[in-house]
Amino acid sequence: MNTLFVILTILAVIASVLLVAVVLLQNGKGEGLASNFVAGNQTFGVRQTADMLEKITWGLVTFILVIAISSSFTLGSGSQSSVDTTSDKIEQNLSKEQNSNMQMLPVEQENPAAPTQE
Repeated sequence: MNTLFVILTILAVIASVLLVAVVLLQNGKGEGLASNFVAGNQTFGVRQTADMLEKITWGLVTFILVIAISSSFTLGSGSQSSVDTTSDKIEQNLSKEQNSNMQMLPVEQENPAAPTQE
């Protein structure tokens, strides 16, 4: 695997876990997990906390989207060469099998006892 692809995958997993945590902290239609942090809401104000969590959510979503697109480009360049080498190996094996099958076929020889038609 490509080292850059592995790094991007790890970053995407970390961002996904953070996104889950931020979404769970947001206040939904009912009472969400954000209601447990009343002291934080009173300090910063309820509206400011909601705006900050929403901005973090959109930022993480954008980050994951960019990483997904860029990782597909890094994987695409490396996978094409491996597909080419795999198809080359298959073709070489097929040609070897065909050559070995051709060597096993009996060769027709003229019968020296048979009269020739001239």
